[in-house]
Parts: sequence; structure tokens; C-alpha cells
Amino acid sequence: MAIDVQPAVTPHLVVDDAPAAIDFYVKAFGATEIGRVPRPDGKLIHAALQINGAMVMLNDDFPEMSDGKSMTPPALGGTPVTIHLTVTDVDDKFQRALDAGATVVMPLEDQFWGDRYGVVLDPFGHQWSLGQPVREVSYDEIQHAMSQA
Repeated sequence: MAIDVQPAVTPHLVVDDAPAAIDFYVKAFGATEIGRVPRPDGKLIHAALQINGAMVMLNDDFPEMSDGKSMTPPALGGTPVTIHLTVTDVDDKFQRALDAGATVVMPLEDQFWGDRYGVVLDPFGHQWSLGQPVREVSYDEIQHAMSQA
């Protein structure tokens, strides 16, 4: 029997305290937990959530699986990746993330490309941007705005 596989790109986050991260993502982004696989000591080797209609996977940090090095953003000195959420009611969603424990990286503001947009850092070191399209902007307008920066 063949398994139907749909192409996808799925963020897979490494965190310290995966159960706490799941709780945060539920509070901050309205995540729905799909499932988790703990090992006998309780650390999660796999968890899956749905956030904003998309799958996000995560697991606890296992330095023993990466040459003894922690793979969490704090251990690595930050993250070069931002996970973007296009949402409705961005002001409400942004505040919800802050109320859950996120911190502001970039304040929520109307941007020249037509979105109301801001960036938060979750308590586990992962960066999330939230944006809501608020007006149509042509490519020429974006190029002009960039040339004025």
C-alpha cells in the first residue's frame, strides 16, 4: 500500500523544555497539539503542532545527538531564522504573543510594503514575525520606498 506524501516545508524547532514550549505556542499563537513522543525520562524526542494552519515540529535539545553541542538558539548565540505568520487581527495576535511571554524584537507598525508587521522572540530563542496585509502596494512603490531609505 502506497503512502500519499504531500510536499511540504515544515519548521522543526529545538528547545529546552519542549512541554513548556508547547504550552507557550498554544497560548501565544493558538497552536493545536497534534501529538508528542516522550522518552522514558520525559524529554520529548518529537512533538507536532499546528500553528496558523501549518505544521510545526519540535523536540527537546539532545546534545548527545550533535557532538555534545546544544542546538537551541540561546546556546548558539541566537537564530538566523524567522518564522513568519500571516494573520488577521495582527494587533491582537501580537499582543497575545507578548502576554504569553514573548519579547519585542521589532515593534508592530505599518510598513512600506503594505503590511502591518512586527517581530517577537519567544522564550525559547525562536523569532516569529507577524504580518497582516493592510493595503495594496505596487512593486514600483516598494522600489521607490527602498530608494528613499
